[in-house]
Amino acid sequence: MKKITFAICFLAIILAPLSSLNAQSQYLTQIGQVDSLFSSILKEQRKFWVQLPSNYTIDKKYPVAYIIDGEMHLPTVSLVQNYYSGGFIPELILVGISNEQHRTRDLTISKISTRQVGSFTEENGGAENFFNFIEKELIPHIEKLYPVTSYRTLIGHSYGGLFTAYALVHHPEVFANYLAIDPSLDWDNQKLVKEAAMIFKKSQLKNKSLFISLSSPLHMLKNDITIENIFEDTSEYTLFGRSNLEFTKLAKAKEGLRTIWKYYPKDYHGTISYPSIMDGLKSIFDWYEIQDVQKFNEPSTPTEELMSIIKNQRERYLKHFGFVVPPFDEELLVMSGYMYLDMKQTKKSFAFFEMAVKDYPKSANAFDSLADYFASQENFKKAFENVAKAYQLSQSEYHLKRMNEFKGKIK
Repeated sequence: MKKITFAICFLAIILAPLSSLNAQSQYLTQIGQVDSLFSSILKEQRKFWVQLPSNYTIDKKYPVAYIIDGEMHLPTVSLVQNYYSGGFIPELILVGISNEQHRTRDLTISKISTRQVGSFTEENGGAENFFNFIEKELIPHIEKLYPVTSYRTLIGHSYGGLFTAYALVHHPEVFANYLAIDPSLDWDNQKLVKEAAMIFKKSQLKNKSLFISLSSPLHMLKNDITIENIFEDTSEYTLFGRSNLEFTKLAKAKEGLRTIWKYYPKDYHGTISYPSIMDGLKSIFDWYEIQDVQKFNEPSTPTEELMSIIKNQRERYLKHFGFVVPPFDEELLVMSGYMYLDMKQTKKSFAFFEMAVKDYPKSANAFDSLADYFASQENFKKAFENVAKAYQLSQSEYHLKRMNEFKGKIK
């Protein structure tokens, strides 16, 4: 890589959306590659969309988020990822599952014939079947085609939120995180709330996270019903909100389960998805955010202190993900290395370039950048060695030319 002068601070680099670093496509918005598979469990063809991170590479493993009602919510999750991934949330492969057909059947947890004092004739009660489709057919299909890890997030709204909560209660081993957005926990006379009260007593939910939200109004006919007095009204009109609060109380009391609840008094059931997806992803991944960013931007911060911050971050990722994840994106490491080189902070520069080649050993760019560092120090033997490694990976004429250039300067 040719030397680049950066008139930019570390803070700006680290907080910038990674997508802004890439060239624009010919589309203003293009979200999700459509795919489908035949489900022998559901006995039908099921459609879904896959959205890859902007910096996607097959050499890297990604956490994955499965999104119920993908046709509705995948664009929002993708937009949040574009703005917050890298610095605040990890880059995720997104799988938006279509629920355009058989939505009520697939997302509701038990069979009923009446609802809200009226008859209910839609096919319903197929959540267990639908979950089996996701676990036994869709997830293996995605894992076969894409470099995803077993660290999974499930996102659903309304009936989808009910299904998400059902997955947490009955199948907690499949997903790590759950975003239950305004979930219909009043279903079948609070069936899932009652089940959770019993199942949570014996289930293991260590390192699981739940974000659950609630919209307004809390009563369709009364404006004076608030979070504080909602349990004083036992009518059907407050059952939705009361069910949400009762389930949340059970979840917060469950050891090992991290529960974040948020009430949106200015949002209705139809508008709550957008803020909940943004707040939910930021909340469940608040441990992912890079710590003490200002110290990276302060020239007087010792190299050892920066490396200690990065070490702690690496350990935090291992604790939550359960597997090794580089604390910084490769591009950020390389850019930081050049930034510190321009600032004449050569010790810091070397530390970041060296970290880039250790964390991304298959990156020709990382080795080429480390070669630039050694060339700046007139250590052309080391520069040659690293460009040679870059050439082994890239087989490019550019790296071959640089090898000959540095070889000629070795004394």
